[in-house]
Amino acid sequence: MMSIKEMVKDKKVRFSYYADKALYYVTEDGFEFPVPIDEIGNATFKAEDKAILFMRYIRKQVEWWNEIERQKEEAKKEIKK
Repeated sequence: MMSIKEMVKDKKVRFSYYADKALYYVTEDGFEFPVPIDEIGNATFKAEDKAILFMRYIRKQVEWWNEIERQKEEAKKEIKK
C-alpha cells in the first residue's frame, strides 16, 4: 500500500456515495474512505476537492485497514497452534 502522503500530494478526491451517516469519497488511486457526518459540523463538502484536505479521514481508514490485517495475521497464528 502506498503512503498517505503519496495518496494526497497533488491529488483529488471525489464524492462517491452517502451511507450509514457517512459521506464516502475515493482518492484518484481508488482508495475509498468515509467522512462521518457527525464530524462535519457546518462545513461544505464538495463533489471533488483536494485530497490533502481529507488526510485526517484517509489516515483513519488506513489505520482501520492495518488493524484488520493485524487481526487476520493473529488469527492465522492461532489456527496454526
